[in-house]
Amino acid sequence: MTRLNVVREGQGPIVVLSHALGCDLHMWDGVAALLARAHTVLRYDHRNHGQSEVVPGPVSMRMLAEDAAALIEREAGGQPVHFVGLSMGGMTAQALAPAHPALLKSVVIANSSAHYPDQAPWRARVQTVQAQGVAAIAPGAVSRWLTPAYVATTEGAAAARRLHDTLVRTDAAGYIASCDAVAAIDFRETNARIVTPTLVIAGRQDEATPLSMSEAMVAGIPNARLATIDAAHLSAVEQPEEFTRLLIDFWRAL
Repeated sequence: MTRLNVVREGQGPIVVLSHALGCDLHMWDGVAALLARAHTVLRYDHRNHGQSEVVPGPVSMRMLAEDAAALIEREAGGQPVHFVGLSMGGMTAQALAPAHPALLKSVVIANSSAHYPDQAPWRARVQTVQAQGVAAIAPGAVSRWLTPAYVATTEGAAAARRLHDTLVRTDAAGYIASCDAVAAIDFRETNARIVTPTLVIAGRQDEATPLSMSEAMVAGIPNARLATIDAAHLSAVEQPEEFTRLLIDFWRAL
């Protein structure tokens, strides 16, 4: 079983937070601090990320979903959790929900996609990392993750530096394998089988996974709801209070 780095905080209903490609569990620092006042918050580093195990070989979303399922069974004692995934974490959620509905009370898919019709940008990114390392793509990635207005603030500049440094530390082979997994996603058929209450969150300034991708997921998942947030790709970093409010409003309405 893959060794995952997990942090547990707070007490109350259990929430699992699943981060984006090239990030780690600290992507959730702002949201976790707010949620932990009334929830048990479990956040973890995906395989090949942060302090989790770097596993040689290819990666698939099914593997990431099974990692998450094993974590929930171990850390939550098998009781259902609220699962919140952003970007690659949201793809993990889409793979997890049809496969393990008994483990889930609700699912939140933020700044994510069910399918990439054009894989060329992903191939180009992989080729750059193969040739020049992860540092070569880091500035471009961070510029897509956060709005210029946020990065212009003291807090935003610090967040951008932390995210850049985390990405640069990511194992190159592990990052490439994860990139390939993200590029290959196609949840268009399996999303129709999701029975878990689902909220989709879109960033109104997200160029990496624009609003249309969130609208497509909402159309494909039975009874899914859509919420938007004025942020770029890492909405949970840029707007932690608003992101947390959307989560709590959704859970209260269940």
